Amino acid sequence: MGARRVRSDLLMISVIISVSCALVAASAVYIPPDSYLIDCGSSVNTTVDSRIFVSDALATSSWSLKTSQSVLANIESTAVSLKSVDGSGLYSTARIFTTASSYTFPIKRQGRHFVRLRFFPFVYRSFNLSTARFSVSTQEFTFLSDFQPEKSEAVFKEYSMNVTSETLVLFFTPSFNATAFINAIEVVSVPDDLISGVATSIDRAAPKLDISVTGMALETVFRVNMGNLSVSPLNDTLSRTWTPDSGFLVNENLAKFVTASGKLNYMEGGANQESAPDSVYGSLTEMAFANVSGGVFNVSWEFSLDTSFTYMVRLHFCDIVSTATNALLFNVYIGSFYADHDLDLTSKMSNTLAAPYYQDFIVKVTDGSEKIRVSIGPTTSTTIGSVEPNAILNGLEIMKLNNSIGSLDGSDVHRSSNSDSKKNIGLIIGITLACVGIVAVLAVLCLVFRKKKKKRGKRTQRTKSSSTWMPFSISIGGGTSNTFGSKFYNGNGTSTYTSGGQNTNLGLSFSFAVLQDATNDFDASWIIGVGGFGNVYKGVLKDNTKIAVKRGNPKSQQGLNEFRTEIDLLSRLRHRHLVSLIGYCDEGSEMILVYEYMEKGTVKSHLYGSNNPTLSWKQRLEICIGAARGLHYLHTGQAKAIIHRDVKSANILLDENLTAKVADFGLSKTGPELDQTHVSTAVKGSFGYLDPEYFRRQQLTEKSDIYSFAVVLLEVLCARPVIDPSLPREMVNLAEWAMKSQKKGQLENIMDSRLTGTIRPESLRKFGETVEKCLADYGVDRPSMGDVLWNLEYALQLQEALASSSTGIDDGTSDTQIPELAPQIMAHDNVESEIENSIVTVDGVGDSSNQEGDRGRQRDQGEVLGVGMSKVFSQLINAEGR
Repeated sequence: MGARRVRSDLLMISVIISVSCALVAASAVYIPPDSYLIDCGSSVNTTVDSRIFVSDALATSSWSLKTSQSVLANIESTAVSLKSVDGSGLYSTARIFTTASSYTFPIKRQGRHFVRLRFFPFVYRSFNLSTARFSVSTQEFTFLSDFQPEKSEAVFKEYSMNVTSETLVLFFTPSFNATAFINAIEVVSVPDDLISGVATSIDRAAPKLDISVTGMALETVFRVNMGNLSVSPLNDTLSRTWTPDSGFLVNENLAKFVTASGKLNYMEGGANQESAPDSVYGSLTEMAFANVSGGVFNVSWEFSLDTSFTYMVRLHFCDIVSTATNALLFNVYIGSFYADHDLDLTSKMSNTLAAPYYQDFIVKVTDGSEKIRVSIGPTTSTTIGSVEPNAILNGLEIMKLNNSIGSLDGSDVHRSSNSDSKKNIGLIIGITLACVGIVAVLAVLCLVFRKKKKKRGKRTQRTKSSSTWMPFSISIGGGTSNTFGSKFYNGNGTSTYTSGGQNTNLGLSFSFAVLQDATNDFDASWIIGVGGFGNVYKGVLKDNTKIAVKRGNPKSQQGLNEFRTEIDLLSRLRHRHLVSLIGYCDEGSEMILVYEYMEKGTVKSHLYGSNNPTLSWKQRLEICIGAARGLHYLHTGQAKAIIHRDVKSANILLDENLTAKVADFGLSKTGPELDQTHVSTAVKGSFGYLDPEYFRRQQLTEKSDIYSFAVVLLEVLCARPVIDPSLPREMVNLAEWAMKSQKKGQLENIMDSRLTGTIRPESLRKFGETVEKCLADYGVDRPSMGDVLWNLEYALQLQEALASSSTGIDDGTSDTQIPELAPQIMAHDNVESEIENSIVTVDGVGDSSNQEGDRGRQRDQGEVLGVGMSKVFSQLINAEGR
């Protein structure tokens, strides 16, 4: 009896243990707080991979479908059916929208969510979904813009975004005279640590920087399982699909597929089963001739990408092939750059084998190939001991990052809302009526002015075909007056403004015909520059006034915002060292800016890549000083600082006297409020010049311009591009390469060889010290532009004063004989500033209320104003600098 009871107790304990183990195992499976699975257009629920997709016809209080019918009358939403495309049943039904509509999902737990969309175009009654064209967006991001799915092709899109509001709204907006549709939707929470928030940039512009992706939206472009095994959503805790890697291998003969069934050792700080399933970490691709002496080659995979976007590449590793720790060291490459050098997986995972691990990288395709190559290969270090050559990769994910306007499809989309829908309908009606009116007017004109039409036709046709964006009319300041407060240009090609290098505030509205004539119908041979906004043409008006005409390119990612910014800023700014805006043209669909003509072109063209005469060191310093004055005015000459955001040698122009003027303000941004330290904004600028702190934190300050200007100073000194991939790896990035030489005191070894023997060491030393301070990692450690200007003036005086001394003009025995610096530094042009100077500043653009960054400059001025000149300029004699 007692034995029987003991057995019963043991059985009960065994059951309890089994149940407990089952509960523990179950608790390890991630359960999403939010999980909305919608079968769109279906009248019944559909089960796929043990998951139930509910009919959107059975919408509950937990989520809702809204068509424009709730806002506008007579709007149709139709459910349709077709046999399944892939066996899941999710592609067999669709919901069609004829106007803007939306799905709203309450969010129980804020954080990153998957948003998955399915599309399959088919014909239903009068609807041919292969002709559908529409946009899909949320409150923050645009997923698809003017999207048209391929005929008879199922499309699956997966996005992830950090939802920070209590609801997520998916807007479906048909393009003009088109429809929108959707087959199925998933909105599912993902673990907080799935996207860790930081990835390492290996871009040419800013190598090895940690970039935050926490607030960004991502689109899954590729998700690949190495080992040539596919993984279905049923075998992934987050219902992901992993594609076999064989289709992406550049040379399959160099690869060997390995699968292991042993235990995986998930470690704290490493990957987990949500990062990738066991089947991914339990299979890999390695070198086909691994552990063969002398086997030195790479295994590579190649992927096609949209080059206008930046991508996050996640690489998954798990060493299931080694029998001992620290026996596998290999290199990982993305493109032509090291992603990781001498990677030892076991050392990263506490000397444990078979421990899953992943790395995230930020990359951008910049070589024009529209492809990116990921490669692994054996270590090439000669200092490493006897390690057999091998390299492995278990999995790979490539995810597109949203661009600066929050889009994952190349353009911004007006996101729908109830109020927007009303506006859209009004806009459609207005456009329709306008088109009818225009057609009627054109018909009359054709009859009355038939002969004149032939003459105008060619020009009108050129105007229409030159642009693909929708017409707009710019009106800054309201009314019919233009931005600059002057009367409109009379259209006859004559000018009533002054062009002597100063902005006269007489901005004119040019007609397109006048600018066509001035540029010889935008003759390609008249192009004098090419930028992100469009081409710049030389132009000549009827009175022989030369102008520079920048015509917007409709294919450019810059557009209306940059156009407005340039007009708005340059109509308010006036300075001798800023390029003057003469006028603009917004006729029809054109966006054209007209500037004073700068005879000598860009600073860049005088440094390399052209046959222009070599600039002397004095000329180069004077150019840098002029540009610094212009930037200093931007930073201090207004109530709030103006941050240029695209300082580079191509945006500093020279007039016939080699006077430097800062140009191109399309990316400029007004600085922070007085109680703030920065402006949070998407990263914009030019590779090589970009402030790494701004790039990393997306926080813009005036110190971002300081960094970019320092790169220009190095460009002026070395006369080479800031990024040159044709050079050895350590020389590719000018800023990095030059700073290594500066810290060694060897800056003279990398300067323009044409300047050899012409630069005084003291001047070069001061110049180098200035650049080094400007390139500090953190903005707070960089000087203000006023301080930079002072130091450049000082470097020029060191060059001139000591050069005079060495040639016998000054015997060097008396510091009072050295030419005085103060009058040059303290002088200012009354013509270029309307500001009453309450304090003395380097270039005369003062403001008693502007405190930031002026302490050093005031200290320097105190030396000039409050101390004897001999004491100040003793530094010149001692050749030490400050």
